[in-house]
Amino acid sequence: MDKEKFLGEFEQFILLAILKLGDNAYGSSIRQLLSDTIERDVTIGALYTTLDRLEKKGLLESRMGEATAERGGRAKKYFKVSAQGQSALRRSKQALNSMWQGVALSEANL
Repeated sequence: MDKEKFLGEFEQFILLAILKLGDNAYGSSIRQLLSDTIERDVTIGALYTTLDRLEKKGLLESRMGEATAERGGRAKKYFKVSAQGQSALRRSKQALNSMWQGVALSEANL
């Protein structure tokens, strides 16, 4: 399998966050969920660079919401994992599960 078929760790986290958030998946909600869940500071730049890359790969779809006064007249960009994105997540999960089979971590390794 070539490298394009595998998702990076951060790409997986983003796609999973979008699936968890459902219809409420936009930049700051994705960033907040990631920060809360993986306990890692996620910069806006890293997030949007990865979102753009995933969208170009066809793993994400996006739509613009309504512009609101509370956002200074700007609209939110909402994201949804495409069927291709879900397939990529499935492949990544299967590959990881295969690698973990037969592996036992000792307490010293944790």
